[in-house]
Amino acid sequence: MGDRSRPGGDLAAGLTDPSVYADDPHGLYARLRAEAPVAWHPDAGFWAVSTHAEVQAVGTDPTTFSSASGILVDEIGTHYASPPTMMHTDPPLHTRYRRLVQPGFKPSIVRGLERSIRSKAQALVDTLAVGKPVDVVPALCVPFPLQVICELLGVDGDQWPTFYQWSEAAIPGATEWPEQRKEELLAQMWSFLVGVASERRAAPRDDVVSALATAAPGGDRLSDDELAMFLIQLLVAGNETTRNLLAGGLAALSQAPEQWSRLRRDHSRVPAAVEELLRWTTPVISFLRTARRDTILAGQPIAAGEPVLMIYASANRDEMVFGPTSDRLDVGRDPNPHLSFGFGPHFCLGAALARLEARVVLEEIIDRFSTVEPGGPVERASSSVIAGVRHAPLIFSH
Repeated sequence: MGDRSRPGGDLAAGLTDPSVYADDPHGLYARLRAEAPVAWHPDAGFWAVSTHAEVQAVGTDPTTFSSASGILVDEIGTHYASPPTMMHTDPPLHTRYRRLVQPGFKPSIVRGLERSIRSKAQALVDTLAVGKPVDVVPALCVPFPLQVICELLGVDGDQWPTFYQWSEAAIPGATEWPEQRKEELLAQMWSFLVGVASERRAAPRDDVVSALATAAPGGDRLSDDELAMFLIQLLVAGNETTRNLLAGGLAALSQAPEQWSRLRRDHSRVPAAVEELLRWTTPVISFLRTARRDTILAGQPIAAGEPVLMIYASANRDEMVFGPTSDRLDVGRDPNPHLSFGFGPHFCLGAALARLEARVVLEEIIDRFSTVEPGGPVERASSSVIAGVRHAPLIFSH
């Protein structure tokens, strides 16, 4: 057993209990914020920070808190010969990667995708049953962002079911598949994306991958392996997060009819609603950093080498920032300084794309349906990394 003399051990132990995430972890988060905002997990051996101020402090200080030693609890003690993702890097390497890939996601490029993204959303929303339960996860939330990813990669949109399996295999706790199957799927994904990277090097097209493959600011450019590494991040992070934002967000709106009515009456609220759903669902629950040097967080000494878990999902309900309505959905919330896209140097590169996808889907749904109601119990994944929604039966009415 680990050291239980440090603060918050009994509470922090719940952070690695899968059943907490399959249910509702926010009661645990509230207790952590109130009783032990910097708590030690006695068995896994990491500090958990649960308040907005401390999560932000860790996320904005890569000189003190490093990503290179792993960003997931499962990676504690792992040493990589080369970073498995861009998220596993610190400046100056991380700065180089962002400089090379950011041009592919600048606002003008993302805006240019809206027409095709809306067309995909309309086609899927058209299939939603009216007046009876429909599970929006397989009907809308899974295929939609994967179809967008296919377009970004410049590959046949019909390949999205394969991409779905690859993505699920990459997320700890997302499925109960055997480890061997996950390893086989991840090997397939790597082989495919390395091939895509090589093809775009040889024959660039009018797609995001080609833009990344040919970008060479100052004569520097991504290697084939680095490009494939980034494409894996794009495929996995770019669809899992949007999928669960949509599924969790629509489920939340189905349980808050007054908020749905506000959107129906005033479509100009949709961008603010997207921000609130990002806060409410917090698709990425937490990420890890490792202290590079001795430091102090909220009065608690942290030793060099100790892992620190930033719980974004808790920070996004912090009463000190979001006030007495922090535990309520409010599509008009303003200001809304949520941390769902991370903060500081690791702010999500795909934030503009995710916001666009969520806005388009919300606009299409509220334009088409007068009400949305729960159609059955929502089933959540037991992952401590992604706030996964496996099933969300809803009833739409005209």
